[in-house]
Amino acid sequence: MHKMTVAAFRALVERDLPLARWLGFSAEAIGEGKATIRLPFRDDLVRPGGTIAGPAMMALADCAMYAAVLGMRGDAIMAVTSNLSIHFLRAPKPVDMVAEAALLRMGRRLAVVEVRLYSAGDGTPVAHIAGTYALPGQAHGANIAVP
Repeated sequence: MHKMTVAAFRALVERDLPLARWLGFSAEAIGEGKATIRLPFRDDLVRPGGTIAGPAMMALADCAMYAAVLGMRGDAIMAVTSNLSIHFLRAPKPVDMVAEAALLRMGRRLAVVEVRLYSAGDGTPVAHIAGTYALPGQAHGANIAVP
């Protein structure tokens, strides 16, 4: 089964994921059900109090979940988020954020993923995310070209 590489995921972001491109997400590692995605710090992502806005953190976690799924099943480009639960643990620093995602279970129709978000350079998690991706059946996405 095809597994997506970092280069292929970056091409997918550039070509088909305008929000991820606009936010500046950068894939650092993808493979064997794991993914590391970086969100570069920008002043317009800061909310009152000097912390990164929650919606930007949720988008980063979702992108990391998607990358982890594609790292195991590159043909699942049409996979969609069916659930995302986030626990904000502490305020992130005004620096790049890093998401580390890991597949907990990959089934025929669902993938369960765990994500931890960190402020770059700090090993203390700022958020913990659990999510589920609905995977396309063989009839859906089977003819999608994978970069």
